[in-house]
Amino acid sequence: MHPDELPPREPGSRRIHVVIDTPAGSRNKYKYDPTLGLFRISRVLPRGAVFPHDFGSIPQTRAADGDPLDVLVIAPAPSFPGCLMSGRLIGVLHAEQREGGRTIRNDRLIAVAETPVNRSPLRELSDLDPERLRDIEHFFESYNRRQARQFRIVSRGRRAAAETVLERGLRAFRQAHGD
Repeated sequence: MHPDELPPREPGSRRIHVVIDTPAGSRNKYKYDPTLGLFRISRVLPRGAVFPHDFGSIPQTRAADGDPLDVLVIAPAPSFPGCLMSGRLIGVLHAEQREGGRTIRNDRLIAVAETPVNRSPLRELSDLDPERLRDIEHFFESYNRRQARQFRIVSRGRRAAAETVLERGLRAFRQAHGD
């Protein structure tokens, strides 16, 4: 099944679906190749740089860059490329990305892994340890700088702001697909 065929939320729940492309601790950045129906390595991070948490996207959404909405998922253990994870949004890092003379919004949603029996005590971005949050921001800035992109966190948003970004991404996907 293609990731875009998955619903963006668990039926009957406010939990989101996230298709993980890159697990926590990985230097390899994976990306789904729709032609092959597989995940492939799109780049390797420099030595010492790893993804701090699982990273993926929400199906049936579209961000300003044309890709599905990006989500960093804080989970008790790393998952694997292609894993379908359920999560709950806790906030958003509002960001701007400049590449090739063009600036676009490129927000990063932040979620916690959650199942009906495994709930996270984190409810809002402000529940994260401030140093952990700064580390996440630093990762995104340095990751993009390494790719010759300027990436700047403009502000942090609470869970409600993350839900607004999600709703905008759902509408953009529907518009792009004629729904």
